[in-house]
Amino acid sequence: MNGFLNALLNPEMPFIRFALIAGLLSSIPFGVIGSFVVVKRMTYIAGALSHAALGGIGIALYIGEKYHVEFFTPMMGAFLFSMLAGLVISMAVISGKERIDTVIGVIWAAGMSVGLLFISITPGYVDPMSYLFGNILLLNGSDLALISILNGIILFFSFFFYNQLLATAFDEEFTRIRGVNTVVYQIMLIMLISMTVILMISIVGIVMIIAFLTIPPAISGFFTKRLRSMIAFSILLCAFIMSAGLFLSYLLKLPASSVTILLASLIYVICFMFKRDY
Repeated sequence: MNGFLNALLNPEMPFIRFALIAGLLSSIPFGVIGSFVVVKRMTYIAGALSHAALGGIGIALYIGEKYHVEFFTPMMGAFLFSMLAGLVISMAVISGKERIDTVIGVIWAAGMSVGLLFISITPGYVDPMSYLFGNILLLNGSDLALISILNGIILFFSFFFYNQLLATAFDEEFTRIRGVNTVVYQIMLIMLISMTVILMISIVGIVMIIAFLTIPPAISGFFTKRLRSMIAFSILLCAFIMSAGLFLSYLLKLPASSVTILLASLIYVICFMFKRDY
C-alpha cells in the first residue's frame, strides 16, 4: 500500500495520478448513464457504439501517419464515429421502418471492419490492443481535460432532463400518452451513451466497455430499485472499482483494465450469489 501511495505522490510518475483522477472523474457518467442503459436494456446499443468507435480510431491513425495531421487524434476520430453511429441508430428509432437489432448489428460489424482495415494500411506499426483493451496509464493532461468537458455535458443533460429520461426509461408508452415526445429523449439518451463510450475507450478499451457500463449498475440493482439510489450507488461503486483495480494492477504488475474488469465481475458474482441465497 505504501509503495502505491509513494508512486501516486511521485512527481516523476504523473501517469499514475492521471489514471486515478481519470477513473474517479469517469465514475460519475459511468454510474449515471450505465444505470439508464441497464434500466432501458440498451446494452447492445452501447456495444454497437463502442465498436463503431474503432472505425474513427483507425481513420484517425491512418490520416495522422499518412498525412501528418496531428490535430485529428484517435480520440477525436472515436468521438466523431461514435456520435455518427448514434445518429444512425436515432434515425432508425424515429423512422421505425427498420429493425433496431439489425441496424445495431450492421453498425457493430461495419465499425470494427473499417477500423481494422485502416489500421492495417496505416504506415508503420500500429498496435490496436491499447484501443481494444484500454490502457489507463497512457492518459495525459489533455485526456483529463477532454474527460472533464464530456463529464460536464453528460451531467448537464442527464440531470436537467432527469424526470423526462426517468419516465421514458420506466414506462415509455404511458409517458407518450401523457404528451411527452419520448423519441426525443430516447435519442438524447443514445447520444449521451455515445459520449460516455468515448470516455471509456482510453480507460477500459472498446471490448470491455459493455462490461463496465453494465456491471456496476447491475450490482446496484440487486440492492435498490429506485433509479436515484441506483445512480448514486453505481457512482460510488465505479469509483471504488477504478481505484482498487489500479491499486491491484500496480501491486500484481498486471494490465489495469483487465484487473479492473475482473474485480467488477467478481463483485457481481458475489452479490449475485448472496442475493440468490438470501
